[in-house]
Amino acid sequence: MKTMTCRQLGGACDLPHHGETADEVIKAQDKHLKEVVAAGDEAHVSALNDMKGRWKNPIKGMSWYKNTKRDFAALPED
Repeated sequence: MKTMTCRQLGGACDLPHHGETADEVIKAQDKHLKEVVAAGDEAHVSALNDMKGRWKNPIKGMSWYKNTKRDFAALPED
């Protein structure tokens, strides 16, 4: 298992997300962003908008995804 923070994934806080794969951590981040923005957290709005808009530009979205997977792979196990 590895850990990435909200901030490492483009968010606004240091909440840790744990997962066996980068995809698990990305899904946890997506859920976190939706929940905190729905609760009124303005600091995470831009990260949520980035997440929602990521696939409107597939080349940019895939670049973010590949970089995140690379960064996850480079992390030490917890």
